[in-house]
Amino acid sequence: MDLNADLGEGFGQWTLGDDKALLNIVTSANIACGYHAGDADTMRETCALAASAGVAVGAHVGYRDLAGFGRRFIDVAPDTLTNEVLAQLGALATFARAAGTRVSYVKPHGALYNTLVRHEAQADAVVDAVRLFDPTLAVLGPPGAVWLKRASVAGLRVWHEAFADRAYTAAGTLVPRGEPGAVLRDPAEIAARCVQLATEGWVRSVSGRPVRIQADSLCVHGDTPGAVEIARVVRAALEAAGVAVGRVESPLRHTRQAV
Repeated sequence: MDLNADLGEGFGQWTLGDDKALLNIVTSANIACGYHAGDADTMRETCALAASAGVAVGAHVGYRDLAGFGRRFIDVAPDTLTNEVLAQLGALATFARAAGTRVSYVKPHGALYNTLVRHEAQADAVVDAVRLFDPTLAVLGPPGAVWLKRASVAGLRVWHEAFADRAYTAAGTLVPRGEPGAVLRDPAEIAARCVQLATEGWVRSVSGRPVRIQADSLCVHGDTPGAVEIARVVRAALEAAGVAVGRVESPLRHTRQAV
């Protein structure tokens, strides 16, 4: 099981989360590429820290929405979205190369992540960007997402993700952040859920019903209060349960999906 976190999400004088501490725990880093968060200084520093820690670098691409932290839907034209994702990939790849590492995978952020679950035109646009930039990259997203199905058909490597610190509905979708209980905060509870998901393939939804989730990677949000402690407890619990924790680029599972 891969353990990832959204990192490099500061901007200018603003910092968010303890990236250095998290990079000593997680195995993959989703690094902001300057559109929803991040800037040149932050990208270079975060890539260098990831390279030093031996953590895989992923491009955390999003809408051009610094003011909204990428959590607002934007009805951007597909061609423009392809170009904007290409620009983000190019920027992060430059800083990764300068740090002696490389971008290994792509994970959309926030509203774009949620939109690509069902929005076919934007899904195709992001797939086109990844394919044009580097078709050897893996793509990371939720099981069943339209964009992962399109990515698989396009020949990209697909990895499925679940969230350690977010609650799920009975339909297997994330509880919206604005609703009570959407973000989980108790490290012990989160760790137990992660072990259950990794070993049994399911978690309990907010309604109490079990939800099956296929996951190659677990995400701990870097901006969740107590993120470092949560990540530490989750990793320790997984390893204690006999779950091998490895980078997203490791040969965990690659399932070619049909549309």
